[in-house]
Amino acid sequence: MANRIMLNETSYHGSGAIQEIATEAKAHGFKKALVCSDPDLIKFGVTAKVTDILDKNGLEYEIYSEIKPNPTIDNVKHGVETFKKSGADYLIAIGGGSSMDTSKAIGIIIANPEFEDVRSLEGVASTKKPCVPIIAVPTTAGTAAEVTINYVITDVERKRKFVCVDPHDMPIIAIVDPDMMSSMPKGLTASTGMDALTHAIEGYTTKAAWEMTDMFHLKAIEIIARSLRSAVANEKEGREGMALGEYIAGMGFSNVGLGIAHSMAHTLGAVYDTPHGVACAMMLPIVMEYNADCTGEKYREIARAMGVKGVDDMSVEEYRKAAIDAVAQLSVDVGIPTKLEAIKEDDLDFLAESAHADACAPGNPKDASVEDLKALFRKIM
Repeated sequence: MANRIMLNETSYHGSGAIQEIATEAKAHGFKKALVCSDPDLIKFGVTAKVTDILDKNGLEYEIYSEIKPNPTIDNVKHGVETFKKSGADYLIAIGGGSSMDTSKAIGIIIANPEFEDVRSLEGVASTKKPCVPIIAVPTTAGTAAEVTINYVITDVERKRKFVCVDPHDMPIIAIVDPDMMSSMPKGLTASTGMDALTHAIEGYTTKAAWEMTDMFHLKAIEIIARSLRSAVANEKEGREGMALGEYIAGMGFSNVGLGIAHSMAHTLGAVYDTPHGVACAMMLPIVMEYNADCTGEKYREIARAMGVKGVDDMSVEEYRKAAIDAVAQLSVDVGIPTKLEAIKEDDLDFLAESAHADACAPGNPKDASVEDLKALFRKIM
């Protein structure tokens, strides 16, 4: 079997990397950008860090800010109409996963109008053309949407999120500048960071994992484990570490998939509007415990990457527990809750069925039934 790796054409990393946006826009001969960013980033001047560069370089743009934390079908539809009216020929996505996911869906539909029904993009859509060119500028260190072939849209009417997997949606340029993440509040830094850790651990243990992606994921776990607490404290070194760690995790999981921690988190986000990273953080240790007997020696390497000492002297049971405990402790240390009071017993059937149908579920190293998922959801009630 052939293993495929897909990454950005170009990525820039480090403080001040956003200056390269103008260089790339001019080099590609782009005429006008539709800048996709959320209202809070505009309000607090984060988006302006990019638009000021565009202004300085005489690059035309229009802003689309109708983006919610869990972007909806309507967000995408309105974005498509805005793009058509704007005369833009490329997209600049500024923000977390929401801005980038919205941009991906807009770009795919503009290039492949036969998929204008947003729901038709669910799963692996058979699009024929690359999306409108995207320059992705993350402001959170978590989703890695700037380097993945995935995006997630919320179907409000059906109370579910759906995952879209499409090689045609990857941004051509990623600008990973830790300075763009410096204004993130503690809670958002913590939750997005735990999302990145979930990407790395699920990507490392998924059924499709192989040597190259294992390399990415173990390094990402190591960087995130040593950086997240510092990033939550808004220390420069921690911010820089998380900017790199989340991107490296994305290099891996985008190519091999995830597991049920993500399928369950998608469901919690759709039903209760739970922030995605918070949902991932709550589910990750529970799912790790469930998966442990199907992971061989991988938890020993996870424990090592998490900074646990003496793992080579531990039994299988000991290093598996050590890995799970280290992940749970990091989550607690950065202030993530362990329970979701909104869940009620009457909701469990719908939650479990939705998580079971999610596109991330088949990649889990251990097959999970609807009843298994109900039992796992109960653990955060």
